[in-house]
Amino acid sequence: MFDILMYLFENFIHSETEIRVDQDELTDELVRAGFHHDEIYKALAWLEKLAALQETDIKPYFCKGINTSLSRIYTHEEQMRLDVECRGFLMFLEQVNVLDASTREMVIDRVMEIDSNEFCLEDLKWVVLMVLFNVPGKEKAYAQMEDLLFEEPDGVLH
Repeated sequence: MFDILMYLFENFIHSETEIRVDQDELTDELVRAGFHHDEIYKALAWLEKLAALQETDIKPYFCKGINTSLSRIYTHEEQMRLDVECRGFLMFLEQVNVLDASTREMVIDRVMEIDSNEFCLEDLKWVVLMVLFNVPGKEKAYAQMEDLLFEEPDGVLH
């Protein structure tokens, strides 16, 4: 499923190609690209839920009495999916104002819906990019995240 999301993002959304709204045509194209129907439907449902999240008021889990913008309590399931490196990266993104509490919750919600046994920091970065792309008014945050995702280190690495 995640491969389909990446394919859609890279070939339609990120490349600014006009995306087809006809789900049957899109499904046919994804089948021609080698994806299976069941995975295609899961990916399209994932994207529909992402769009629907913009209309909800997601409530994050916070530690009482602590700065709520940085202190989120992760459920056991979230900790199993998002390792320490991923959770630290989410905190970093909040500290540099790429994510706020609302967009962080959208990211976590979408991560938890990915049908995959393996999930890594690189996958998280792509989910963040997809979420920010779909939230109106987050163009600057999207550009910052895009820079973080695609930046190459300057100079010689030792």
